[in-house]
Amino acid sequence: MLQNVKSDKVDFELINNLIIVPVEVNGVKLSFLLDTGVSKPIIFNLLNVEKDLKINQAERIFLRGLGEGESIEALKSRNNIIKIGEALSISQEIYAVFDSALNFAPRLGVPIHGIIGYDFFKDFIIEVNYTKRQLKIHDPKFYKAKKCKKCIIEEIEFFNNKPYITGYVKLNEQRKEVKLLVDTGGSDALWLFEDEENGMVIPEKNFEDFLGHGLSGSVYGKRAKVDVFGFQNIELKRVNVAFPDSTSISFARKFKSRSGTISGEILKRFNIIYDYANSTMTLKKNRFFGNPFYYNKSGITLEHDGVRVVKEVDKNSGISRFDSNQESVATASLIAGSSYKYVLAPSYKIVELRIDSPAHKTGLQLGDVILNINNKDAHEFTMQEIIKMFYDENGKRIKMLIDRKGVQMKYEFKLESMF
Repeated sequence: MLQNVKSDKVDFELINNLIIVPVEVNGVKLSFLLDTGVSKPIIFNLLNVEKDLKINQAERIFLRGLGEGESIEALKSRNNIIKIGEALSISQEIYAVFDSALNFAPRLGVPIHGIIGYDFFKDFIIEVNYTKRQLKIHDPKFYKAKKCKKCIIEEIEFFNNKPYITGYVKLNEQRKEVKLLVDTGGSDALWLFEDEENGMVIPEKNFEDFLGHGLSGSVYGKRAKVDVFGFQNIELKRVNVAFPDSTSISFARKFKSRSGTISGEILKRFNIIYDYANSTMTLKKNRFFGNPFYYNKSGITLEHDGVRVVKEVDKNSGISRFDSNQESVATASLIAGSSYKYVLAPSYKIVELRIDSPAHKTGLQLGDVILNINNKDAHEFTMQEIIKMFYDENGKRIKMLIDRKGVQMKYEFKLESMF
């Protein structure tokens, strides 16, 4: 329910095509990933907030999701209070995961304490405005849809409380109808499940890559391009597609007619109204619609790896706070001298490295910590700013100074297209 209002607006962060919203759980302020691909809210990264959350009336269960690992242990807790803006959910079930390995914060560079999906969407009409980075939450009893000539209305089918739409792809010169999970919790454009019997064959031009993390571990597969992805009168061309390994998606394929997933890199090209009660989503193209589909040409996947001590010139010759927009890292002066100060700054580590990628071929290794990139100290960038460099044009030169087990080394490579 909405408290004393008919609708409410909530600002969100858009990081790597993912929607991060402020959420209160039992009065504790947290940050959640808005994920249409999950049913019940899941809380993790519980360090320092576990006692305040008052997780009670809990029973032990096991959760299974994407990834090549095993199920994970969780506590199913009842009678919780969840609040997003003025939207309130009372007597809410949540799953609390205490495994520290399930933590998206290091990959995104900002604090993430959980994910929320169906149980939020089902009670309201939710507008996601990617352009303004804002949610508008409506009480269905008072909502009246505005006339919109440029909008399209897509029917949603639900399976296990997850939304699916039907579209098509042109792949290997053939048009194939596809039923796709709508997943705001995924950063890629499109995932398809390989199915030779139905003509869902991986294009010849492809490369092996790390695709991301699921509840049950890492997901690997092949990346390629589809000529066209479309639904109704909408078409997108030369769309990035990933084909996850069969071992990573065995759980996802329980819905037999599912062909794959449509995720953030496509969804962000529309402002979307989700109306679960009427099984529809209304889409209107936004300013991102015509953007090309890029991918990480470096082969590097970074992770925020705590903090390191950095020596800086102190222009004020006194104690001053180190300016950083990274809320997830401690930033404070340690020592002040006449010319320098020592600060704690974010540390960025290579945690995945694509074989035969430009970064791999130049000699970079897993575990390398980036100290400097293109003649600028790494801590002066947010992690997202560094990652954005990896999606740049072909031929873009990347210079790095790294730390490998206490030894500093210099590397240089150029971004290369795989297609």
